[in-house]
Amino acid sequence: MSGQAPVIVFALFPGVTQLDFTGPHEVFVSLPGATVIMASTEGGAIEATGGMTFAGLRRLRDIPECDVVCVPGGRGATDVAIQDPEFLQELRRLAKTARFVTSVCTGSLVLGAAGLLHGKRAATHWGWRNLLVPFGAIPDAARVVRDGNVITGGGVTAGIDFALSVVAELAGQEVAQAIQLRIEYAPAPPFNAGVPETAPPKVLMRVREGLASFAAQRQGAIEQAAARIAAVGRE
Repeated sequence: MSGQAPVIVFALFPGVTQLDFTGPHEVFVSLPGATVIMASTEGGAIEATGGMTFAGLRRLRDIPECDVVCVPGGRGATDVAIQDPEFLQELRRLAKTARFVTSVCTGSLVLGAAGLLHGKRAATHWGWRNLLVPFGAIPDAARVVRDGNVITGGGVTAGIDFALSVVAELAGQEVAQAIQLRIEYAPAPPFNAGVPETAPPKVLMRVREGLASFAAQRQGAIEQAAARIAAVGRE
C-alpha cells in the first residue's frame, strides 16, 4: 500500500496494556487521511489490563492489507498471544503487505514469535530485552528503534514517541511535529525514575521483584515459541 491515505492496524488481544496502543492511537488518528483500525482474532470486544473494555474491533482475517501493523504488549497476556497460532498467522500475513511492521513494549516479543524479528534490532520493555534473543533479534535499549521496515518502541509510554516517529516516516517531520504540538506532548516527569539507570536502587529492586513473579512463565512461553520457529525453519 502507499502513503496518501495510510491504513494503520492495531493487532490486539485480550489483556493488552491499553496505554501501549491508546497513546499511539491518539497520534495516528490525528494524521490527516489515515484510517486507524483496531482488530483482534475474533473481533468484537476485548478487555484490556485494568478492566477497560474496547468494543467494535474488526477481525484480523477480514483486513486484506495495511500500511502499518502495530502490536502492543500486555503483562501476562503477551505470553498467551505468542501461543495463539491464528493471531500469529494473521500478523505474518498483514506484515507482508505493510510498509512498516511495528510494536510497542512487549509487543516486540509477539513480532518475534511470528518470526518477524530475526536479525533485526528491536526495543521492548527494559525488563524483558533478553527475551528477544531466542527469536534471533538484537536487543536495543533505545526508546524507538528502526531496522529496515521494522520500528519498535520501548516500554508503555514510549508508544507516543514511537507513533510520532512513524508519522514522520509516513507524512514528514512537520506533520509529526504539528501532531506533537496539538496533543501537547512535552514530557516533564516528576521523578527521574523512568529507566533502571536513573531509578533509586530500592525502587529498582521493588520493580524487579514484581517482574520476577511471572518471569518463569514468560521464559517458558518464549522458549516454546522460539522452538516452533526453529522447527519451521528446519522443514
